[in-house]
Amino acid sequence: MVDDTRPALRFGILGAARIAPAALIAPARRNPEVDVTAVAARDRARGERFAGKHGIGRVYDSYPALLADPDIDAVYIPLPNGLHGRWTRAALEAGKHVLCEKPFTADAAEAREIATLAARSGLVVMEAFHYRYHPLTKAAEEVVASGELGALRHVEATVCFPLPRFSDIRYDYDLAGGALMDAGCYAVHMARLLGGAEPDVVSAQAKLRDPRVDRAMLADLRFAAGHTGRVRSSMWSADLLRVAVTVTGERGRLRVLNPLLPHQGHLLSLRTDEHRLRRRFTRRTSYDYQLDAFADAVLRDLPVATGPSDSVATMTVIDAIYSAAGLPLRRPS
Repeated sequence: MVDDTRPALRFGILGAARIAPAALIAPARRNPEVDVTAVAARDRARGERFAGKHGIGRVYDSYPALLADPDIDAVYIPLPNGLHGRWTRAALEAGKHVLCEKPFTADAAEAREIATLAARSGLVVMEAFHYRYHPLTKAAEEVVASGELGALRHVEATVCFPLPRFSDIRYDYDLAGGALMDAGCYAVHMARLLGGAEPDVVSAQAKLRDPRVDRAMLADLRFAAGHTGRVRSSMWSADLLRVAVTVTGERGRLRVLNPLLPHQGHLLSLRTDEHRLRRRFTRRTSYDYQLDAFADAVLRDLPVATGPSDSVATMTVIDAIYSAAGLPLRRPS
């Protein structure tokens, strides 16, 4: 007999990460098809505190133990960058669907390996670029695709925020850290999306935390159609806080403000030769839209916008930027 009261999609979380409550736990409470069933933490006491605070029923003191639980359908991976590939691979081998925090892997080679495994598995693998599922992003895509801007001339994506605590793991080369990996992967993804094609990297300049780790990165791009692009990212620079995308065409300009904030401040501004438009959006969070898309993919076999092939393309640009800046590629931990 089927238990109709059981949620259709049961998640386990690998790591008691600070992002998990906003990115998964709260949206799951608002989605009747999803339940967060378990959490694994290498520090069991921390895992128990996390589970108690967020109403999670099961705690494991190792990631493999959680992956072996037959009652878990999918895992959320919010671990340090360098561990994403390893535990996505392990989750696929355990037969679990995967929602993995960005960046997908440490480098493009690892991304290609995981993409091959995902394709063979038939399981859903989604990189957690939550902004991609919000109506703001879909509206921006529609403007560019409509041709209202005319032929594109320039796309600029900026993601800068202050992280002055240099002991943070996001500055750790051995965990695949760096501003381009953390803030910059969003900017690269947005430039790819709204640029309409995969870009070539023309040049890149880094501001360094240490000889291998960037605290800020500036990269210039070129698209096959002839338009240019620029990606700015920073965890510590003169650009303390700036998150925006601008697309300039021969007949107008599109600006998208605060595309990464999950639930507030979203604004699309369009100015062309014919008219002007300013549009604000629902306060429903981008994490809710992301979880909806993941559930649709698992339960109804719908496609995802940020699957492994998209991740490979993003990591390919990131690798090219690091190479152009004279920095070593990140490596799996």
